Amino acid sequence: MTLGRFGGVYAALHAGQCVGDVWTQTDWCARTKGNPGADGRRACTIHVATLTATQATFLGLAVAATGEQLSIRRTLLGLTLNAASHYAMDRRDHGVMPLLTKAMSRWGKDKFAALGQPPLATGAAALDKAWHIGWCAIAAAIITGRN
Repeated sequence: MTLGRFGGVYAALHAGQCVGDVWTQTDWCARTKGNPGADGRRACTIHVATLTATQATFLGLAVAATGEQLSIRRTLLGLTLNAASHYAMDRRDHGVMPLLTKAMSRWGKDKFAALGQPPLATGAAALDKAWHIGWCAIAAAIITGRN
C-alpha cells in the first residue's frame, strides 16, 4: 500500500459516503431506518444498499479514471465492513450510538449527542458522520492493503 493509493481510495469512498448518505437516501429511509421492528430494519438495509452502491460507483469511476487495479476480494471485504458499520450506527437507538455515547459519557459524548433539535444539526448527527467517515478510512486501508 502506498499513501497515494490509500488516499485515492479513501477520497472515492468519502465522496461516495457523502453523496450516498444524503442524496441517494430516500425520505422514507431517512425517517424510518432508526425505528424499531421490521420497517426500521428494512429501511436501514435499503439505505445501506444504496449507499454502498454509491460508494462502489465512486470507487469504480476513480479506478477507471486512474487505471489503478484493486483486489476484488479486498474491495468487497472493505465495502462489506463499511456497510455493516453504517447499518450498526444508522439503527440509531437500536444500534451502537447509545452504547458508544454512554461508554464515552466521561468525555460528555452523551450530552453532545443530545445537542440541537432533531432531525438536523444535532450532536448525534455529527457523531454519526464522524463514525461513517472513520470507517471509510478503515475500508480504504483494507482495500489497498497487501494481498
